[in-house]
Amino acid sequence: MKIMPANEFALKREVEYGSPEQNERVKGIIEAVRREGDGALKRFAREFDGVTVDELRVSEAEIKAAYSQVDDSFLAAIREAADNVRRFHEKQKRTSWMDLQPDGSILGQVIRPLRRVGLYVPGGKAAYPSSVLMNAIPAQVAGVPEIVMVTPPSTAGTEGIDPHILVAASEAGVREIYRVGGAQAVAALAYGTESIAAADKIVGPGNIYVALAKRYVFGAVDIDSIAGPSEIVVLADDTADAAYVAADLLSQAEHDEMASAILVTPSQALAEAVQAEVARQLETLPKKDIASQSIRDYGAILTVASLDEGVRVVNQLAPEHLEVIASEPFQYLSAIENAGAVFLGPYSSEPVGDYFAGPNHVLPTNGTARFSSPLNVDDYMKKSSVIYYSKEALLQNGPKIIALAKHEGLEAHARAIQIRLEKEGNARG
Repeated sequence: MKIMPANEFALKREVEYGSPEQNERVKGIIEAVRREGDGALKRFAREFDGVTVDELRVSEAEIKAAYSQVDDSFLAAIREAADNVRRFHEKQKRTSWMDLQPDGSILGQVIRPLRRVGLYVPGGKAAYPSSVLMNAIPAQVAGVPEIVMVTPPSTAGTEGIDPHILVAASEAGVREIYRVGGAQAVAALAYGTESIAAADKIVGPGNIYVALAKRYVFGAVDIDSIAGPSEIVVLADDTADAAYVAADLLSQAEHDEMASAILVTPSQALAEAVQAEVARQLETLPKKDIASQSIRDYGAILTVASLDEGVRVVNQLAPEHLEVIASEPFQYLSAIENAGAVFLGPYSSEPVGDYFAGPNHVLPTNGTARFSSPLNVDDYMKKSSVIYYSKEALLQNGPKIIALAKHEGLEAHARAIQIRLEKEGNARG
């Protein structure tokens, strides 16, 4: 892991737009689903997953049977994690409001949940039951009446949906589940088929084909975001344990070859100790090849003059995950402007947030923490403005509205107000 001054480092991240061939392939898949419906979904399951699918919907019996295939320890952990996630997101819920003005007008906002949300749960390389909780529970807290999940009919090359995924979905309150993945699943959620009703929004990560499909259908349906590679930055002083820091960096590097793991520190001694620890811990890591390439291509140890300078570097990087391991971590929190999630102190390791603490682990990547937020209850809500204008308010403010409308050259707008002023003004006189 290379050590360098922070001012010599630049993490180049770009949104993945895919190759022309990939985009054409995705377009063809989506159009086939729109034309053929369930038939296309089953055909693509044979072609891409090597699985013959007779029934797209996962039955209640299958979900129930999944419980017998998971350990009691997993079930206990996923239930407690679900409780933590639910409690955290309950605090985010907002209510509609109305404001009565002195002139009798009423202004307000009605906040209501989306009607139907589709959750995409990946299964191509591995199963991620924690992602089921993070995507489903905020929707449930928001009050979304229909939450539907799609996931590939095979997991990590083995036919069938991983039982841990089904159990997590059940614990999160999801009962409508379909065995379909890839761009074809996104198309089904966006446009609907004979078996799968169209959704209002699609959330959840996936491979490049899923990402391109979400971009393609946006507008017909809302999407959460286009997720990029995982990122972690650790801001640490000389009180940090090098073994802890190295382990946390590798916890993200093992995600994939393009994941980014960066240490920012004013301590040369810590920089060198972490460099040695990363090399040592890599030797026994099951995903050594993936993590090694990530560290080599996108990892770095950046030296700064002080933690205050380190915060400025962090704000430039705008990482998905930020750990602050310092003698007084809360001292720097107010200065941190750009980070998806901030983990304070030596015991707040990033996996604490990934799995159990409660805050959402669906976070902005690719530097989008400059303007984006973690997945939250608001993402499953929509808002409508409410305007009830009284006669008094219209008579008083009508001339101002007319002036603004005429300034913009919109005579019909002005006349819509003028006709009321003339009629109501005469009636009052």
